[in-house]
Order: sequence, then structure tokens, then C-alpha cells
Amino acid sequence: MAHYLVTGAAGFIGARTSEMLLEQGHTVVGVDNLNSAYDPRMKEYRLKRLQALPGFEFHQRDISEKPIIELFEGEKFDGVIHLAARAGVRYSVEDPWAFVQSNVMGTLNMLEVCRQHGCRKIVMASTSSIYGGNPPYPTPETASSSEPMQPYAASKKGAEALAHSYHHLYDIDVTVVRYFTVYGPAGRPDLAMFRFVQWITEGLPVRINGDGKQSRGFTYVDDIARGTIAALKPLGYEIVNLGGHEVITINELVEMIEELTGKQAQVQYGPPNLADMFTNWADVTKARELLEWNPRVDLREGLSNLIAWYNAEREWAKDVLTP
Repeated sequence: MAHYLVTGAAGFIGARTSEMLLEQGHTVVGVDNLNSAYDPRMKEYRLKRLQALPGFEFHQRDISEKPIIELFEGEKFDGVIHLAARAGVRYSVEDPWAFVQSNVMGTLNMLEVCRQHGCRKIVMASTSSIYGGNPPYPTPETASSSEPMQPYAASKKGAEALAHSYHHLYDIDVTVVRYFTVYGPAGRPDLAMFRFVQWITEGLPVRINGDGKQSRGFTYVDDIARGTIAALKPLGYEIVNLGGHEVITINELVEMIEELTGKQAQVQYGPPNLADMFTNWADVTKARELLEWNPRVDLREGLSNLIAWYNAEREWAKDVLTP
């Protein structure tokens, strides 16, 4: 069995990826600074579940600080799965410095962990936001990523470029996985899926930016975690989309949640946000070919799982802050 470093291990995707690795018999060293970018109760919940599993070791550290490199001296990692990041297109407009520090400097430090400590493989999370405002649909990896619409996507572009330079200079095997709108149980409370489930279940107003006709290709977290683990195979330097096969408008999403919860939404429309893309839709041909990966969980099943999780954890999940 293998030994992996997972950054952002208490994050939404990081926690599920770590769980899957542990279930497969691997050992995982997790690192996360447990910041307050969103309600910390979510990370505490995920981390508690991970720490109950054998083979998991945790460090509460900030990967953007240079001493993190020395922390792993003497470790022999078979791969680094670098998922730690400041995420959120809107918040990056308010504090771009935090995004550059975390996403660019954090990536540099993880690449240095690989270089200095002899790890030959890194999988790095990136984003569909990198494709800008007017890509072809479904969007292939060859679409331009040079016109980011917000600092979040720009910081991820910088991280990708750094990773390529380390591949070129030091022959580190790099797979960049670009995620498309991930959702599922214990998901991020600053994203639409968790917010809508909470707001509709609790009878709160459902706030929508714009007219609700914007759409997303939602991807279930288990599918994303499977694809991320599959990307540990040696590929040289590759960028691979991991995305959902079902695109749905925000209005249609609200209607589906109403149907599955049996509750009526109180929708409030507001002005559109200039940081938001109107739609996203992944071309995952490359993931099929290189990783033998396809999304397995359809939207109705995944949303039902999220709602069941929310109801089971409702005692505290109802109070989670959803800005």
C-alpha cells in the first residue's frame, strides 16, 4: 500500500479523497490550516470523521508558509494530492491577496516538498473557472485559460504554470485536475447546493444572483474523489477535466430540491454577479481516455444523498452560516 500527503484534508474534496484512500488500505498524512473561509464547523465535522480512521495522521499547518517544507523532511511520499486552496470566485474579488498567497505560494511549497524530499508525483486541483467567460461547450482542456474573470481563477492559472515549470526542471510528474462545480454531503456551505438545501428545508429565503437561468454541470464528490485518485498514475504533465455530465439551470435546481424535500422555496432574485460564469459544462473525453473515469452518480441521486445527510445532521447543520 502507498503513503500519500493530502493538503486541504479537512476540506470538502480533501476529506472524501482521504477517506477513499484510507478505505483502500493506504496511509494518509493530512494537512489543513482549518481557516475560517467558511463556517469552521464543517471542517471540524469532516476532520473528526477522518481522525477516527486507522492510517490517518494530521497536521494543522498553513501550506503557504515556507517552513511547511521542512515539516515533511524524512517522509517518503508516493504522491502528493494538493487540494488545499482558497476557493470562491466572489470572495477572491474582495481579498485577492489571500488567494494569491494560498493558491500560488501554497502550490510552490508543495512542489518544493516533492523536489526536496524525492516525491515524483503530484496531483493538483484546479478549476473550471479558469476557462473564462466564453469557452466552447462542452469545454475541452485545449480551450483558452488565459482570460480569467476573477483573481481566484488567475491564482489557479499561476499555480498550474508553476507546476509545469517544476515538471520541466525537475521531471516531477504532474496531473492538474480541473473540477466542475462539486457538491455532496458535508459540502461547502458557501456554494449553491448546501445553501439551497438548508434554506428550503428551514423555510429561509432562497437568494439567487440574476434570473436563475445560469447553469452548472454539477459533479458529485465521490466521482471527483475517484478521479483525483485515478490521476495518481504516471502521466508526465497533463491537465484533465473532471466534471458532471448533467447541466441544470439554477431555477431547475431549486425545483428539484423542492420536489425532493417536499417544501416550497421562497425565491428572491438579485442582481447578477460579474465574477460568475453564466454556465459550465465539461468535456471529459480526456478523463475517459487517460484515467478510465466517468461520472457515475446522477444529479437526482447525489442531491438525494445530500438532503439525507443534511436531515441526519440537521441539529447542527441548520445553524451553519451560509453567506
